[in-house]
Amino acid sequence: MLFDGLDIREASSAPVARANPAAKLAVATVISVALILTVDPVTAGVALALELAALPWCGLSPRNLLRSSWIILLGAVPAGLLTLFFGVDSGTTLLGMGFVSVTQGSLTSAVAITLRILAIGLPGVVLLATTDPTDLADALAQNLHLPHRFVLSALASLRLVGLLAQEWQTLTMARRARGFDRGRYLHQVFALLVIAIRRGTVLATTMEARGFGVDAPRTWARPSRFSRFDLLVVLGGLGVAVAATAAGLLAGTWNLVLA
Repeated sequence: MLFDGLDIREASSAPVARANPAAKLAVATVISVALILTVDPVTAGVALALELAALPWCGLSPRNLLRSSWIILLGAVPAGLLTLFFGVDSGTTLLGMGFVSVTQGSLTSAVAITLRILAIGLPGVVLLATTDPTDLADALAQNLHLPHRFVLSALASLRLVGLLAQEWQTLTMARRARGFDRGRYLHQVFALLVIAIRRGTVLATTMEARGFGVDAPRTWARPSRFSRFDLLVVLGGLGVAVAATAAGLLAGTWNLVLA
């Protein structure tokens, strides 16, 4: 179950799902930059609410959203709890247990950190769950004009993520057939790491032998077009970032973390 949510890509006719991957990447970048600049619950909460409101147009069902966002929850919940119990104390003390205390300030920071991680991670989840890796590589190379070595490396990495999920399922069934305890995940993770290293080594050698490492101009088989609708998607992401920042400023909670 640990890696089951890593490969849930499926075709969708939803408008945002059919958008150019470069547009979806731009949306994720704009929202992330807006949220990185501040740590406050209002800005992050408004951004997350707007992102959730846009999910019906993204082609990602609630079930697939939960399956693919477990890694974000795995980071957001512990970060929030650590901030709650060990963050900087300020304001009224709500709970005191020896060296651990919960104050109004630590509670606000914990909520802000949790919402911030979720709001930054959700656009990335939508991007990866609704985008074919080849389409993403075409967009990176033709629309964003990134170096082909970086593009091909990213494409190979994304392709291997799906294979990792399949290898994890194969290992799980093999261990069950041999009567091993289901709870011994560390052994299975180590076996998966060995398989990943072997597969990566073979893939790197194969790509080098086929000339992917040559520093020469390349052509691409499929054209990647950036349409007016893709521009609207980018403007939608920019609108989310602006609305969230404006809400934080109006509420008086927006604070520049670099200041």
